[in-house]
Amino acid sequence: MLEPKFDTCFFERYAMVSLATLLGEHYAHLVNRDRPDLQDEEQSIGIEVTRAIRENKNVANALVNEMAGEDIKEVNAEDLRHINQSGYAYGLGDGTLIGRNEYEFWSLALPLKRILEIKMDKVNNGFYGDFNEFGLFVFTKEDLDLDQIKQTIAFMREKQAYQNRLYSRLFISQIQAMFDCDLETGQYKKYKVSREQRRQFYDEAIRV
Repeated sequence: MLEPKFDTCFFERYAMVSLATLLGEHYAHLVNRDRPDLQDEEQSIGIEVTRAIRENKNVANALVNEMAGEDIKEVNAEDLRHINQSGYAYGLGDGTLIGRNEYEFWSLALPLKRILEIKMDKVNNGFYGDFNEFGLFVFTKEDLDLDQIKQTIAFMREKQAYQNRLYSRLFISQIQAMFDCDLETGQYKKYKVSREQRRQFYDEAIRV
């Protein structure tokens, strides 16, 4: 069993290799830096890399094992049972209340919602500098279906509507698949990631 004893640069390098392999030339010249994590100065591309997973060792173990193309340790179902049963509408942080279906989605994906809000605020405040294209790459263990991907895109597009700096691209990595979301058009494309590719990404990411 692999243990997630990796610094943040491991995930940044894994994301960098994933983008170059799955999306090709446009992201083939990224380098691992800081604020944001991945940069291509010539094309003025800046991509921040983050993780949206529950604070649970089993989940973290499963994530890293899946990234390496290894067998996934089963996670105790009780560890993942964080759905609030109260039935109340859930606020999105901007005064907007959402209905039961959306509430259940964001309860399940609460780590994702939180990290999106934090990262959108930071890019808007100039924390990541100035680039012509900002991207956000998120690793998650949430099993988001297509409707939930659409909800996530809509959430970001609405929140960024009046921002000065914003992400034009969102990459959601579920390890065995990656979603490339165009936040300007609202369109997305799903890329399947084979076990062999995951092993390749892992091997390249652990190289110093």
